[in-house]
Amino acid sequence: MSMKKESPWDVELHLSAARGDAKRLQVLLDSGRVHVDCKDKDGTTPLILAAAGGHIEAVTELLQQGADPNAKRLTGTTSLFFAAQGGFVDIVTLLIEHGAIVDSCSIDGGTPLFVACQCGHLEVVLELIERGANVNAHMKDGATALFIAAQNGHIRILDILLSQGAKTDAARTDGATPLWIAAQMGHDHVVRRLLKAGAKVDATRHDGATPLFKAAHKGHTAVIGELLKYRPSLGILPNGESPLHAAALTGHMTVARQLVGAGADPLLVNQEGVTPLQSVLSFSTLSTMVRDRLAELCANKRNDCKSFLPEISQKLSNKKVKDVLDEAEKIRDMVRILQDNINIVKDLHNNVLSHTDLGIQNELESRTFIISQTAFRIRTSLKGKLIICKNKYSLILKIYNNNTVTQ
Repeated sequence: MSMKKESPWDVELHLSAARGDAKRLQVLLDSGRVHVDCKDKDGTTPLILAAAGGHIEAVTELLQQGADPNAKRLTGTTSLFFAAQGGFVDIVTLLIEHGAIVDSCSIDGGTPLFVACQCGHLEVVLELIERGANVNAHMKDGATALFIAAQNGHIRILDILLSQGAKTDAARTDGATPLWIAAQMGHDHVVRRLLKAGAKVDATRHDGATPLFKAAHKGHTAVIGELLKYRPSLGILPNGESPLHAAALTGHMTVARQLVGAGADPLLVNQEGVTPLQSVLSFSTLSTMVRDRLAELCANKRNDCKSFLPEISQKLSNKKVKDVLDEAEKIRDMVRILQDNINIVKDLHNNVLSHTDLGIQNELESRTFIISQTAFRIRTSLKGKLIICKNKYSLILKIYNNNTVTQ
């Protein structure tokens, strides 16, 4: 294949493939002026575009004209990867029949099966497994198809993977297992299925947190109920905290009652010498102060309730905590900007025309610059501040989030 600069004919072939215009593809290819596998600067071929768009007639025409079903973009992704991502099972079947490698992976290790599990495409998952896909293939970070199905709550896909020999406790490089991530995400139905399949209830991530600890921290009562059936550890974990400390610190009183009912000790001392009971009392006192102040502000028809955070800081004797609070609102605004732009960039990248549309490319560059600059400002603002008394900051910021949203 020629590596010369894209010609107008190349661009037109790509656009025709993206639109699914099979007749125009045939005319262009029959002219002999363009190669069927011509690539743009990202390595995208017309077949990849047609497959990503779900255009089976265009895919058929390109394959008949000799398109390579295993051609890769710079990211290592193939036409089969994008067909699986889009849930186009007919195109998946067609590509495999024309020689597409079932377990061809991207540079980060993602396979067509992985992305089909991520997106919840059951029929594609079944087809890929039938065609020999490895259910235990993993990303560079160790995440398997079972992990991503658990993370996204796709229980039917999870059942299929387990029935095909997926390893229940296959962990990421950080130690997180499918059960761990399901507990964090609040997928109690997935947690129930994994525990029934033999998943280790106390599988611990490298930071010392267990599935029960994360569920307690997040307030997932249904998940807590499932985990408690398998007698998880209620004591001090390798991270120096207990699940009850996690629930108390974040104000999840229903979870705290569940844990105490299961035998958790409210007087257990963590690495900082604090008991869950002390954490609950501290949370209750601060929560009451915030709630009363918000009620006063709203009663006075002062819609801008953000001013209560600095007022709380004036009541705290710890100057380091006060310094953190003074930065909190500014940092939260920057985080919102960062997240909004990250979401926009993801949407732009998922657009199949992102490699040919100049407007999309310019928008990507602009948004990426904003992300970079905002991230730098956040790091600069956080440096040396959030490390100090991080538990108190998290507690206050959580109250702030919960109350401002409900006003």
